[in-house]
Amino acid sequence: MEKLKFVSVIIAGLFLFLQCAVAQETKSSTYLTRKTISGKAKKYYEKGMEYNKKGENKKAVNEFSKALKSTPNFIDAQIQWAAMHYDMDNYMEAEVGFEKAISIDPAYKKKVLYVLGITEMKLEKYKESIEHFEQFLTSGSKNETLLLKAKKHIETCKFSFTAKSNPVPYEPKNLGDKINTINSAYLPSVTADESILVYTERIRGQEDFYISVKKDSVWQVGEPMDDINTDLNEGAQSISADGKFLVFTACDRRDGYGSCDLYFSENKKGKWTKPANMGNMINTRSWESQPSISADGKALYFSSNRAGGYGVKDILVSYCDEAGVWGKPQSLGEVINTKGYDQSPFIHHDGQTLYFMSDGHPGMGGHDLFYSRKEKDGTWGKPTNLGYPINTEAEESTLVISLDGKTAFFARDKNKTENTKTDDLARKADLDLYSFQLYEEARPQAVTYVKANVTDAETRKKLAEAKVEFVDLSNNQVHAFSKTDADGEFLVCLPLGKDYALSVSKELYVFHSENFALSEMNSKDEPFILKIGLQAIPTIAVSEGATPSSTDPLAEGKPIVLKNVFFETGSASLKDASINELNRLKNLLEENPNLPIRINGHTDNVGSDENNLVLSNDRAKAVYDYLLTNGINGNRLSYKGFGETLPIASNEDTDGRQKNRRTEFVIIR
Repeated sequence: MEKLKFVSVIIAGLFLFLQCAVAQETKSSTYLTRKTISGKAKKYYEKGMEYNKKGENKKAVNEFSKALKSTPNFIDAQIQWAAMHYDMDNYMEAEVGFEKAISIDPAYKKKVLYVLGITEMKLEKYKESIEHFEQFLTSGSKNETLLLKAKKHIETCKFSFTAKSNPVPYEPKNLGDKINTINSAYLPSVTADESILVYTERIRGQEDFYISVKKDSVWQVGEPMDDINTDLNEGAQSISADGKFLVFTACDRRDGYGSCDLYFSENKKGKWTKPANMGNMINTRSWESQPSISADGKALYFSSNRAGGYGVKDILVSYCDEAGVWGKPQSLGEVINTKGYDQSPFIHHDGQTLYFMSDGHPGMGGHDLFYSRKEKDGTWGKPTNLGYPINTEAEESTLVISLDGKTAFFARDKNKTENTKTDDLARKADLDLYSFQLYEEARPQAVTYVKANVTDAETRKKLAEAKVEFVDLSNNQVHAFSKTDADGEFLVCLPLGKDYALSVSKELYVFHSENFALSEMNSKDEPFILKIGLQAIPTIAVSEGATPSSTDPLAEGKPIVLKNVFFETGSASLKDASINELNRLKNLLEENPNLPIRINGHTDNVGSDENNLVLSNDRAKAVYDYLLTNGINGNRLSYKGFGETLPIASNEDTDGRQKNRRTEFVIIR
């Protein structure tokens, strides 16, 4: 019995094998391939392939059609017919053709399932596309590259379906014919006050920088930046918040370190200096490009394909110290950088929001635009796709955002409705500059700016190289450090939501301070425009042990208000936020050992005259005591309270009363 059973198993297995073989032969016999075809169909097919190699797709389609008419089950002709329609952007015909090929035999060429999925993505048939990608993943294909791409395309389909079902507001507007001409214009950057626009214009293959200024809310005709442009191409650039510093990309220069390097130029007295390479700390033998300079000028973001990154191109950042030396670039990490192309960073003036292009994060396909916000610990948060229709199936353009976060500037193909990327395609596409209102969720933190002109208080001479320091009063840390330019000007951006102290100082001058209480502000339409006059320190010869005069302050030096000295309400107890200002006064006295001063205290008119006089005197003494405690000789110091007797503003409103509650010092002459 055991033996008979064994024989029956063999017979059954042989029968099953023959049955499968007959089925396979029957299936293969139902269609013909390029190896089994003959006669006219073969000639038509070969002729079609010849046209295909020449790029004559319409003629190729005609020949493949003839082959199919002669032999409808000619699977290779069916695949090539569909492929030609795909190459000609006839996606509906391509879909029909690939589906016919799969219906003949889905296992003949597994890649057809993949290409059909791509075709249906083009047609926005995301459900069908996902089904065919999933079939390809289980088809047994050994093509690891396509298998990875299929998985990514499934993510793209899912994201695209959701994004198109929930479009974001988007109404692009052309910047007008004073900027956009018959040539291509792209890669824009703007100053913080939105008075200057720099962009690249391509004329017959030559790329140069152009600059436009805004007058009466209208961009003027762009002019070539002849101080910077050369016979070579000038590429992606970033202009600083104050419009005085430009970082840009240049390739194949004699002083370069690699294929493309980052260069810089400074605007001095209306002229741009000769461009200089940023050095081997920034540049390598690899590709460095697409810079973005932070509002404080101390951080430079850019893209590079240097070794050791996460993907093909990564986003890096380098920080500049107070001596003007750039540090070793650091990767933004795997939260931002992927295995693909991560590039075109733009760091907003808030210093907290980064916009960039990537094909590695879930998106619509190709390069999409994303934004990421910096967390409290300094790390970058998970990127957010800007959504459809800002992002499309096409390659998107570099994006820059205005100071108020409401306006985005970018380039797109003027002949199409969808965005077109710049870098490589800019050489092919016909691009114009556009702007659009960025929807609220994608906007950066609200920011304002302080723009000032610093002069000698008496002569009105412009003071260059004056030190400018903004301190975050919540932690007494320096928020921004700068210097006035040759015209005595500076511009510094301040994110809202914090209080800041400003100090402007220069050798042989008394420092000037301002306070910006922005912690309760969510928006501010108007910036701070200041005219600051620094008082020269008088030449004073005071014999050792001399006592400062206590005459009427109006007959002495002009009072200098310490705008960042703060007291507890109704008290002479100094707040911690006062430390920076008090130390600045201490340093002034240390640097000028013969300088005698008197501390004055003042109040508003709330409360009794007697109480106000006592409070103002106590507050002046608190500053006096701080200086004594920190090593200043008491012979150089005095103090006096004036109560409410010397107001500098009306006591009828809150702002006026706040100005009247002040501590100041005068130089005793």
